[in-house]
Amino acid sequence: MAVPMNEPSFSTGFLAWQFSQAMAGRLEKELRTLDLTLAQHNALQHVRHEPGTSSAAAARRAGITAQSMGAAINGLAERGLMERRPHPTNRRVLCLYITDDGRRMAERSARIVHRMNDEVLAVLSPEERATTHDVLRRLVEHVNPGVLPPPSD
Repeated sequence: MAVPMNEPSFSTGFLAWQFSQAMAGRLEKELRTLDLTLAQHNALQHVRHEPGTSSAAAARRAGITAQSMGAAINGLAERGLMERRPHPTNRRVLCLYITDDGRRMAERSARIVHRMNDEVLAVLSPEERATTHDVLRRLVEHVNPGVLPPPSD
């Protein structure tokens, strides 16, 4: 028996959630080879591109809770991949900086993520990949303004 197209399992939101869950699971599995979680990978990438950012800002950009980001950063700091330094004017805020070892780890984990993207998106033509990327970016900007950096030219 065919499932009617108006079933919730065919909604765009549900399909996006299913894709997100499947992708996150694959990434988590691959990043475990570096002894990293997806949250730690995201922390490394955000701090690599925005040195001195706060844990709260990195959490917002990664789309995870401040508590989850704090746990990720604690693990990275314990391994010497990231360090916390006092904010120059606000003593309640700690600024995050990636170490040289952290930068090397961030580069390794970024390669894994790029490889996984290529594998998962292989079913799409280059034009479909570009369109999908543009549509997803617009949707994220609409539902979560300010979470993404401006597009690079």
